[in-house]
Amino acid sequence: MDQPPGRQPVEQGPIRPPSEAKSLLVRVTRNCPWNRCAFCRTYRGEPFSRRGIAEVKEEIRRMAEAAGRLRPSCEANAGAGREGCGPSPGGLSRPDEDEACVDAVGAWLRMGGEAVFLQDADALCLPAEELEELIAFIRASLPTVRRITAYARARSAVRKTPGELERLKAAGLSRLHLGMESGSDPVLKLVRKGVTPAQQVEGGQKITDAGISLCLYVMPGLGGSRWSEEHAVQTARVLGLINPDHIRLRTLQVVPGTPLAEMVERGEFQPLDDEAILGEIRLFLGALEGITSEVVSDHILNLLEELEGRLPGDRERLVGVIDRYFALAPAERLLFRLGRRLGTYRRLEDLDDPDTRRRLQEILQRYRGRDPLDLERDLAALRSRYI
Repeated sequence: MDQPPGRQPVEQGPIRPPSEAKSLLVRVTRNCPWNRCAFCRTYRGEPFSRRGIAEVKEEIRRMAEAAGRLRPSCEANAGAGREGCGPSPGGLSRPDEDEACVDAVGAWLRMGGEAVFLQDADALCLPAEELEELIAFIRASLPTVRRITAYARARSAVRKTPGELERLKAAGLSRLHLGMESGSDPVLKLVRKGVTPAQQVEGGQKITDAGISLCLYVMPGLGGSRWSEEHAVQTARVLGLINPDHIRLRTLQVVPGTPLAEMVERGEFQPLDDEAILGEIRLFLGALEGITSEVVSDHILNLLEELEGRLPGDRERLVGVIDRYFALAPAERLLFRLGRRLGTYRRLEDLDDPDTRRRLQEILQRYRGRDPLDLERDLAALRSRYI
């Protein structure tokens, strides 16, 4: 739908955490203020900028207006067991309507209309008073909101005073998602993360001390073959000093066109295969001490999605899942890897399904007599689909 002169569609950035699938996306910054990580191409070549507070507020007003018009039909359809919001009594085809805004708000209402995620890569880099004002404005404009979250960088958290973070919490900031990736100084330098382990600890502790929920993302495999053990042990050490609410595993996938891919081509970085990464995760879990974090493995790139539990009580069970995988016969492990990379398997128990097993075995049969590396290359190609 064409926009009226002088009115732009509501902006949305390219990504959000999987756990924020039910959140309304509000873009407060564009792209990433660092944008140099060797493994990432999400914002490559895109300049960073802070959006004007008046511009963002205007978009929130439009979202709130759409929510007000859509909510009656959403509630009526839900009560009748129907999906969707449908046309509101006032109609949705006004000349100044933003179709993308209406679609986003309608989907948000269908999923509960309670969470908002602030984009892009580091909303916390905004001045604390601006971010506090925007969070308060969201809460006032969208009264059903119960949870406001954002991505952040550890260095942005370090720059905030304890009082500023406490005011953000009081305004309504519920959780911050940080890409920690590793707690190893050599690994962080290798991938050009632009942060030190000490800064990760300081920033993480500041966030948790302010009462803001903290979710840290760890990237198994990021150290490659050279730094695998260092990566596992030092990442566990740093996490032990922070004790975040959540630790989310995001297995490394080397992305074409990134500096890390160039390192691989030059022989400077040797990626780990699925099973070596799983061994690294086992070492990592065993090294985690003194924390009460929840471990989450909610991404298709992770070989074992069922590695989820609360520490320290669930540690033995989580390590046991990995040991059960390695106790399988080689042919069974290969079958599971294929099913996982095809998006068919999620848990080891899925191997018990006879129909799926038969289909996967037929695929493996086609590789009989071929170079074993052919299958490994194809499994790697399947992994790359989920970048």
